[in-house]
Order: sequence, then structure tokens, then C-alpha cells
Amino acid sequence: MKILKKILIVLAIIIAVLLIAALFIKKDYAIQREIVINRPKQEVYDYVKYLKNQDNYSKWAKLDPNMKKEYKGTDATVGFVSAWSGNSDVGVGEQEIKAMAPGERIDYELHFMKPMEAVSPAFMSFEDASPAQTKVKWGMSGESTYPMNIMNPFMDGMLGGDLEIGLSNLKSLLEKQ
Repeated sequence: MKILKKILIVLAIIIAVLLIAALFIKKDYAIQREIVINRPKQEVYDYVKYLKNQDNYSKWAKLDPNMKKEYKGTDATVGFVSAWSGNSDVGVGEQEIKAMAPGERIDYELHFMKPMEAVSPAFMSFEDASPAQTKVKWGMSGESTYPMNIMNPFMDGMLGGDLEIGLSNLKSLLEKQ
């Protein structure tokens, strides 16, 4: 019985420390990765602007080959929505094109519905690295409420690698053409 009491006390202390730490952790996070693709900027932009093309390079799209997809609107235009419903790895959500600066940047809004609800702005931007090379940046941000913000210091490590994989897949795909 004493051992059980000690275990419960230790667990209570750990939980208390985490809850106190969450009071001091920022509620917002931002993740960004970049890569240089050996293709002209307009060519890269013209491929990426089609949200449906993310299925060809995004790590998340490849996690569930049986994922159900629905589309609303005209792809590559502001207001286009790509909705998904898949296994526990990808959950349920949708992504909407919110703004486009032709050849320069695309802004998205991700709506996650399951396994947890969240809204995350995201973007892809395009810069000339040289006349035949493009620097592509892919980023996302979000906000977590207390006490879930305890995870924010780990978000870059959890999601940054997925962005890197997606950018690497995009590079390979476009450089083969």
C-alpha cells in the first residue's frame, strides 16, 4: 500500500509540474522548412498552385492510400477546398486556399476536425534562387490552448520533418520532369 501511495504522489507531482510549466509556455507555434528546386520559379509555382497535386508529394497524403477526398470549387483558385477523411494517422479535415500572389506565395487554412479540432494557417512561398532554381518555403503555424500548449516546444520536431519530406518529394518529382 505504501508503494502505491508513493507512485500516486510522484504522478501527482509530475502532473503538477507539467501544468505549472504550461503556464509559462507560449500558446502559439510556427514551423517552416525550405528547399532549393532545380526548376524555374514559375514552373514550380504552376505545379504547387494545384492543391490536388499535394497528393503527389505531401507525406500526409501518403500515410493513408485509402483516404477519402472531396473537393469544392476550382483548383488553383482562392476558395478551393480539399477535404479528407482517413485513418488515425491523417484524421479528418480540410484545407482551403485563402490567398494567392501569383508566382510568389499561396496561403492556406487547415481545419483539423479529428482526432482533435484545430485551425492552422499554412503557406508555401517561392523565390528565385537563380534563373533556373527556386527556393520553396513551406510553413504552418497554430495556437494551442492551456494545457495543450505544453506540446508547442515539440511541434517543430514533430511536424518539421514531415514538411522536409514533402519538400524533398516535391524536389524529386519536379526535377525528374
